[in-house]
Amino acid sequence: MKIFNGRLATEDYMSTHSLTFSTPEMTLKKFAIWLGEQIKDSKTDIPTPRLLSYLEEKSESKTGMSSPPSRYLPDIDETFKPTGAIADFYSTQHENTLNTKQSGDIEKKYCINCGGTIKNSSKFCNKCGYVQE
Repeated sequence: MKIFNGRLATEDYMSTHSLTFSTPEMTLKKFAIWLGEQIKDSKTDIPTPRLLSYLEEKSESKTGMSSPPSRYLPDIDETFKPTGAIADFYSTQHENTLNTKQSGDIEKKYCINCGGTIKNSSKFCNKCGYVQE
């Protein structure tokens, strides 16, 4: 059985393309075009869509189930997870929020998107990343 390794395709795309000024819709369009681009097949040297290079042969499981394992599916979890340079900022901000809550110095404010507790001065929600008004 051949399955599409979407996780590997997404990681390859994200590691080589800047998303600085892209909206989610534009990123998706660019990713779809990238998958459809003609590249030379390493085995046959014939131009083929890049998508086919992410098809992998997998044997069926012992139980006879033909569903692909989740490790090949793209990560579609929409929970805000800060990474890279902003990860440290969010971990420090979260610690400061906890310390302030314990001392009782700050009035509680809630995210307008998910309802999570945030500081009054927060411009973004620590939980979902939504911009606060």
